[in-house]
Amino acid sequence: MALLDFLKNKKDAEKSRLASRQSVEKKPTKKVDSVKVAKEVKSVSKSNKKTGSFSYSIIKEPHISEKGALLSETQNQYTFKVLNGFNKSEIKKSVEGVYGVKVLSVNIIKIPHKKRRIGRTQGFKKAYTKAVVKLKQGDKIEIL
Repeated sequence: MALLDFLKNKKDAEKSRLASRQSVEKKPTKKVDSVKVAKEVKSVSKSNKKTGSFSYSIIKEPHISEKGALLSETQNQYTFKVLNGFNKSEIKKSVEGVYGVKVLSVNIIKIPHKKRRIGRTQGFKKAYTKAVVKLKQGDKIEIL
């Protein structure tokens, strides 16, 4: 019978906890003007848009090649290796935030993995994503 008493006491303790939680939740609430709340929400959302949060981790490194150097000199375009799974707008925010320049357009190129062989050993060169970023006239990124 001692076992049943233990279970009975446990149920009583749970009931008292639930009752105390319900009494805490039923506290009277203040009456709030919905117009003021809507204005506050709009001001908060506008301030978040202005800051434009970005991530440093999206851009892995600049992709330096002959074609990339030619693009940067003639057409004001720069190439970067970026992480997979990010869209153009996120890459744009990241480049603007990290380098402090104005980005006009972003093109994304997915480079597939390539088969490589050294002697008998076969393997693959890793796949990666490359982004070609066009900057506003007059803006420059110093890569080297």
